[in-house]
Amino acid sequence: MIPAVLYAIPAFLLLITVEALSYRFAPDDAERGYEARDTATSLTMGAGSQVIGVPWKLLTIGLYAAAYTISPFSLSPGDWWVWVLLFFADDFAYYWFHRAHHEVRLLWAGHVVHHSSVFFNFSTALRQSWTPMTSLPFWLGLALLGIPPWMIFLQQSISLLYQFFLHTERINLLPRPIELLFNTPSHHRVHHGSNDEYLDRNYGGILIIWDRLFGTFQAEGDAVRYGLTKNIGTYNPLRVATHEYAAIWRDLRTTRSWRERLGYLLRRPGWQPAR
Repeated sequence: MIPAVLYAIPAFLLLITVEALSYRFAPDDAERGYEARDTATSLTMGAGSQVIGVPWKLLTIGLYAAAYTISPFSLSPGDWWVWVLLFFADDFAYYWFHRAHHEVRLLWAGHVVHHSSVFFNFSTALRQSWTPMTSLPFWLGLALLGIPPWMIFLQQSISLLYQFFLHTERINLLPRPIELLFNTPSHHRVHHGSNDEYLDRNYGGILIIWDRLFGTFQAEGDAVRYGLTKNIGTYNPLRVATHEYAAIWRDLRTTRSWRERLGYLLRRPGWQPAR
């Protein structure tokens, strides 16, 4: 089974080119646009994530198929309501997957890759982690509900395709009902902000309703400062992929206390033990 996102890569590259040209011919001083080295790093991270992700996806299919086999339920793709259930269940799983990867440092070490650019454009969407293994538990429950694995992977791909279009400064606010219910470029710009008021906000995939329900929503106000609270200052893809794992290892070496080691691994990024 080839992930549907792979088929969209030519369209992604075309849209990146179109957006980059739009900055060339219609610049906006309030928007950062593109920078060649940053874009090259994002594309390299995206290519690496696909190389690693395809074999990992094959293993994941096997695990989801096993969960589906032991499920007491068997939902039919021929029933329309199963697709509605899948849409909301997938988006709910994505919210908690995304939130956990901001709140647990060991998970953040993989996800931080996506936030490491100080630019925000379509190429940023492709700046993905090289450690996709941490996503497995969050969707396993859908297979246990009796949803066929191929449907789960299809909906995951649809969600990722939708989220590609969120990574742009070229679109301002959309009509109010859309901004109320759906994740939009405005909401996602907030998510990529390192401003204090924007940290750990707007985790939604397609829908923004989960953030509104669970208190993690923040509307866009002040100009967004993209990147990390402490930017890494490198275009080296290997360092981008591993810098937070290296930082965790350095912190672990500073203590012999298992309580503190677990804190460095499982508490929020930036956590420090009381001295």
